[in-house]
Amino acid sequence: MLIEDLAAIVGETDVLVGEQVSQRPACWGSSAPCQAICIARPQTTGQVSEILRLCHAAGQSVVTHGGMTGLVRGAVAARDEVVVSLERMNRIEEVVPGDRIVLVQAGTPLQVVQEGAEAEGCVFPLDFGARGTATVGGAISTNAGGNRVIRYGMMRSLVLGLEVVLADGTVLSSLNRMLKNNAGYDLKQLFIGTEGTLGIVTRAVLRIFPRPASENLALVAVQEFDHLPALLNCMDRSLGGTLSAFEVMWKEFYDRVTGEGGHYAPIAAGHPFYVLIEALGSDPQADAERFETALLSAQGDGLLVDGTIAMSAKQRQEMWAIRDGVGYAGEPVFVFDVSLRISDMKDYVDQVIKSTKSAWPGARIIPFGHLGDGNVHFGIMVGSDTPEIRARVEEMVYAPLARIGGSVSAEHGIGTEKRGHLHLSRSTDEIRTMRLLKQALDPKGILNPGRVFPLDESG
Repeated sequence: MLIEDLAAIVGETDVLVGEQVSQRPACWGSSAPCQAICIARPQTTGQVSEILRLCHAAGQSVVTHGGMTGLVRGAVAARDEVVVSLERMNRIEEVVPGDRIVLVQAGTPLQVVQEGAEAEGCVFPLDFGARGTATVGGAISTNAGGNRVIRYGMMRSLVLGLEVVLADGTVLSSLNRMLKNNAGYDLKQLFIGTEGTLGIVTRAVLRIFPRPASENLALVAVQEFDHLPALLNCMDRSLGGTLSAFEVMWKEFYDRVTGEGGHYAPIAAGHPFYVLIEALGSDPQADAERFETALLSAQGDGLLVDGTIAMSAKQRQEMWAIRDGVGYAGEPVFVFDVSLRISDMKDYVDQVIKSTKSAWPGARIIPFGHLGDGNVHFGIMVGSDTPEIRARVEEMVYAPLARIGGSVSAEHGIGTEKRGHLHLSRSTDEIRTMRLLKQALDPKGILNPGRVFPLDESG
């Protein structure tokens, strides 16, 4: 009866069942099939509202699907859950360069938004490797960051307004188009970074910016970790506010991507650290001269030992492809996304490497990340990915963060994978308040249940 009722809302062809469901993966990087009762694919906010009204009345659990690029198993559906996929809600509805906004549906891939803004002489700055698949709704639900956070902020900084469907089907339309609006509570903040547990985002008003007239990118090699924050400060100071990215790759990352990964190596392998430095400006000639002068000054101060500047769009693409190019095909791997102060980063990363290799001498640890905003990613391979081994590796990665005030999640959320570690980064009172919000907006617990934290106090 449920499937028939859903088909009456979205149409028979947009309710997937049986093999149409199992042919889809359970989550990113998984060979396991999706196991939901069905997948409903609405095309409008009204249809999402009707679906949730129906499921709320029946006490039916719902899991939302976007681009399926998350890394914390937040989209993994159980056999008795209904998936609501926003893949059909994938359009840019309006671009207004004068107001510096774009109105988009939540299932729109980030790259489509970037290209839509570009066509109007603007830029949507949120960017990361999964741009062609990751969706606006997913980026909002996890408060995604990516490569240019140090200049433009995380997704939260780019959202002006939202349209959201609450658990009972209520449509909360708050498509604010203003940069400043202090008329009461800013309700959109409840749905940014809360992983679809409080409501389903269906449309969003996002900030766009005038397209930069200049884009300078360099790849440099650094000999010591302590030189990295010094180089960051040097470039930020010298570039007059145009620094937009400062992406660090440890030797293990660069050697892997440019070696077995097959990517062209613009500078020699073997250095301890590599940094992609990007600046976006307004004066092509002056900005290029300032960029080169800043790099030469840093080299003169001993902060970098080698480097090259991209001289064309093709070379910029090749350099960014290195940063986006890490792959783990054919290997069991644990992927981590953590955040901490830059001043704690060296000792923390060294400790993770030391403890992992002490337990598994043949382990491969591949650190990289957005050092400019304190975000480190790890790919850790120890030869097996059993639940017992996963628990040991997670302890080595997460436990030290509690002692230094770090976070177990920088930009991918908690999902189901990290909920047992949430207490390391949030206090008891914070978690209790999160639960109060969940109970208030979703009293039956039907929206992405078990994500972030279990609904019952004992879990």
